[in-house]
Amino acid sequence: MTKLIWTAGAFAALATPLAAQGELNVYNWSDYVAEDTISGFEEKTGIEVNYDVFDSNEVLEAKMLTGSTGYDVVVPSIEFMARQAQAGVFAEIDKEALSNYGNLDPEILEVVAVNDPGNTYGVPYMMFTTGIGYDVNKVSERIEADKIGSWDMVFDSETAAKLADCGITMLDSPSEMVAPALNYLGLDPNSEDADDLEQAKELLLSIRPHVRYFHSSQYINDLANGEVCVSVGYSGDLLQARDRAAEADQGIEIAYAIPREGAQVGFDMLAIPADAPNPEAALQFIDHILEPEVSAAITNYVYFANPNTAATEHVDAEVREDPGIYPPDETRAKLFSLKPHGARFDRSLTRAWTEIKTGR
Repeated sequence: MTKLIWTAGAFAALATPLAAQGELNVYNWSDYVAEDTISGFEEKTGIEVNYDVFDSNEVLEAKMLTGSTGYDVVVPSIEFMARQAQAGVFAEIDKEALSNYGNLDPEILEVVAVNDPGNTYGVPYMMFTTGIGYDVNKVSERIEADKIGSWDMVFDSETAAKLADCGITMLDSPSEMVAPALNYLGLDPNSEDADDLEQAKELLLSIRPHVRYFHSSQYINDLANGEVCVSVGYSGDLLQARDRAAEADQGIEIAYAIPREGAQVGFDMLAIPADAPNPEAALQFIDHILEPEVSAAITNYVYFANPNTAATEHVDAEVREDPGIYPPDETRAKLFSLKPHGARFDRSLTRAWTEIKTGR
């Protein structure tokens, strides 16, 4: 299957040499590059970038497993990339073609290699935690102080009920919502046990009446402009919401908490589809991202930590010292990473998620 894909890609490259040399198709998360990341690459290389965005791993995976996406670079989270790589979706990364590969933190590469042995198919892009963004004033008016900064804000039904009127939102991602629910229950966040999944489902169903919506990007603006008051989301997105609220100067103060019971730490990866029309340009783009100043500029703009040790000196001090972006040791000790699920469990997870979102 892989051989056929590569043959088709090579044929397409021969048929349209100018397009292959001059265009790059990128599929990335929304709000996940600096203002000049793409234009800087275009100016440096003369390669035109077609840039599309998605807001959940499930959306990306559906496209990747269908094949023939036309993309040259995609950005899956590591646990999704690991499963997709097993299906032959990605080309191996030619590290020799990446002059800046040595900038990557060896410890991060070692952690990522658990899901990508030999760092074969992906290059770490950004790191994140999944936690809770909240409107400081509205939340403090409604719940006890000892509940703030805890998963109780969304997983305890009595607490969530007190926040329902100002709006609770959750990610539309079954894996990234069920995992913290399992952890909250004292269970393995990567468990594939049917009874554990049932417990997590019942927990989420118990608070479902208090959840306004499930979406993986809408909450950024809604939290910033006061439409909602509590959002489970990605660290960088929630910190962007904090800054947007501050810039609007409408009296809305947003804070981000990595819940004290523990939360997910994740890595998003730069990967090249096996049937990419322009793999050479893809490698040039990845190498551009690994430039210290480029990585630092992205972190400074989107508030996601990067794994580039050479970039650290270029990251703004206020970003580098923000515990929501670079968590302290005591917080990191309670973070967990996700592993790729088996196909059978994934089907059960999808069914459970449909029940949760619809409230049965």
